[in-house]
Amino acid sequence: MSGAPTRVFIARLAGIAVFDPAGDQVGRVRDVVVALRLAPRPPRVLGLVVEVASRRAVFLPITRVTVIEADAVIFDGRLNMRRFQKRESETLVIAEMLDRTIRLGDGEPVAVLDVAMEPTRTRDWLVGKVAVRRRTGRGFRKRGESLVVDWDDVDGFSAVEHGQGAAGLIAAFEQMKAADLANIVHELPEKRRAEVAVALDDERLADILEELPEDDQIEILGKLGVERAADVLEAMGPDDAADLLGELPTEQREQLLMLMEPQEAAPVRRLLTYPDQSAGGLMTTEPVIVAPDVTVAEALALIRRPDLNPALAAQVYVCRPPTATPTGRYLGTVHFQKLLREPPPTLVSGIVDAELDPLRPTMSLEAVAMFLATYNLVAGAVVDENGHLLGAVTIDDVLDHLLPEDWREAVMDATAAETMDRDPEEEALRGDT
Repeated sequence: MSGAPTRVFIARLAGIAVFDPAGDQVGRVRDVVVALRLAPRPPRVLGLVVEVASRRAVFLPITRVTVIEADAVIFDGRLNMRRFQKRESETLVIAEMLDRTIRLGDGEPVAVLDVAMEPTRTRDWLVGKVAVRRRTGRGFRKRGESLVVDWDDVDGFSAVEHGQGAAGLIAAFEQMKAADLANIVHELPEKRRAEVAVALDDERLADILEELPEDDQIEILGKLGVERAADVLEAMGPDDAADLLGELPTEQREQLLMLMEPQEAAPVRRLLTYPDQSAGGLMTTEPVIVAPDVTVAEALALIRRPDLNPALAAQVYVCRPPTATPTGRYLGTVHFQKLLREPPPTLVSGIVDAELDPLRPTMSLEAVAMFLATYNLVAGAVVDENGHLLGAVTIDDVLDHLLPEDWREAVMDATAAETMDRDPEEEALRGDT
């Protein structure tokens, strides 16, 4: 995040203006949303509550904030105008944490004056410091000594400590891989599974849904309410969202697509036009795409993203602008090994592999599998008859469709049989220690 200070005291953000990249004010900061976690790990900052026109409060993810200054917040221009509703797993800093009586490590009661968030090397923001006031002989109202302490030096904030709702389970889930967490969610009783799904944030729930059997996906989506379900579908990969929506009745599918942001719904709608067992139906619309004048160094930076599927990170696709699917003319592929061998200033246009014919969207699953096997690839470009890149098919999606339809459930049931005497929630909690 450019322009970010090393520490921001959250109470000081209240009321400051929020601007888009063009410099137009869209609203003012009302509060900051954080997710509490098991002690001593500090809360993770999720985003800002911004008051826009007509006093509507909306949510601005912290990942979309590009600059935080003393008198302004600037974001990347993308803002969902749906009214903000706080979820069970979330805490409002200004509304719920300030003025609260907590305790220092030695048990001394103190009042919270402010909390500070700090950026990490992974671009997350964490609450790392707490400004507190000591009690005087007349209580906290009279001005006692103020001090700033580390988050792990205080006690009394976390809802986890009081066992509220699914918060303890959610906090334990955070360090687990999505596939492992999906196993636990699959084994939970239906009522508890719904509680956990409601409490999880959109991105985490999206990751888990992508790993669950189809029946679980449909059940959970149905428990969320249509607006939340649309948010979660937006957070899923377009190909996974299309697969899930394809299993729903037409009326329900169309309702959810209408509630999704148009730029998020558009690639999903395109994918739904292709047969399931075709390259078009298998592909993702979000491969790593670069223009011809991008350097090797810039391309390598793109495939280093920690959230990128390893199969998608194995190559970049070179296209003339526009570089969002469907792109301008497709020029070819550069594999990551080639990028590693070339000097950083080299342009990708000079090292592109243009000899391999791309996949066509109408190609069958078997033809796609043979193509990847023949050329020892983990992904392949899907290009239309006009030479525009539509997406890429990865080996994991091919395997997903070649295996029996119930393979995920079979794997989970086999895992459950090995651990049938264990409580899934207890296993999740112990996994955090």
